[in-house]
Amino acid sequence: MSATTAGRLRFIDSGRRISTGLAIAAVVFGSVVTVPTFTVVVLVATIGSLWELARMTARKGEPLVFPVGALAIGTYVILAALGKQHAYEKTVLAATVLGSLAFSLIGDRQNYISRSAYTLFGVLYIGWLGSYFLALRNLPHVGMGFTFAAIVVIAFTDIFAMVVGTMLGKTPLTSISPNKTWEGAIGGFAASVAIGSAMGAIPVLGISWFDGAIVGAITSVAAQAGDIVESALKRDARVKDASNILAGHGGILDRFDSYIFGGIAFYAALFITGHIPH
Repeated sequence: MSATTAGRLRFIDSGRRISTGLAIAAVVFGSVVTVPTFTVVVLVATIGSLWELARMTARKGEPLVFPVGALAIGTYVILAALGKQHAYEKTVLAATVLGSLAFSLIGDRQNYISRSAYTLFGVLYIGWLGSYFLALRNLPHVGMGFTFAAIVVIAFTDIFAMVVGTMLGKTPLTSISPNKTWEGAIGGFAASVAIGSAMGAIPVLGISWFDGAIVGAITSVAAQAGDIVESALKRDARVKDASNILAGHGGILDRFDSYIFGGIAFYAALFITGHIPH
């Protein structure tokens, strides 16, 4: 392949990545305006991510029980949308355990324990954690504003970690993901703290710049941890991407891995700083 052809292919790939990223951003930001539309987006992202995780576990010969997992995740998300998440989450967890154990009896008995365990893991990792974005959106008066802020903080973590890592990165962050560097991680962290501090300039949110910086810091660390966790899952399954459903971005889980940890971290940080009373 000539250098010209390789350059053209890289340009086309970059164009696809940018256009797909802009389309995803438009859909996500547009959906935040109402709880029902945001619920649909979260449902698509979480159940789609579970489908990709099911494919990865299948590569290991131990596929999770997708119907049980999808039903449990859908229940978590809808309960969060209705503001009933905390009242029934233990019930959903118990039902998931029983359902995965029952459905795992169908098929190869040798994978009984692992199929049940993977199902429960998938529900907690993707569904329970992911549902906290809707808990955040449901906060009275400030839910929409804080949800926009959380998305921006996590996005800036990803963007600046990649840009700074590409330009200045020399020190490997972890062997799980060789392309990640400490320089990139610090760049993403600094950007998120700055964005978090800027929340103090939005009166309707009722948060100080200092508390905003704390929220940004906690969210950034969690978002980067979420990225590393998903990289570990892919490494274990020996795949480069969770799927190829999103042009230039890999799979849904590849695109939203940071948000799974980042959303609940943002919510928890608001609680720690006293902006969620109970």
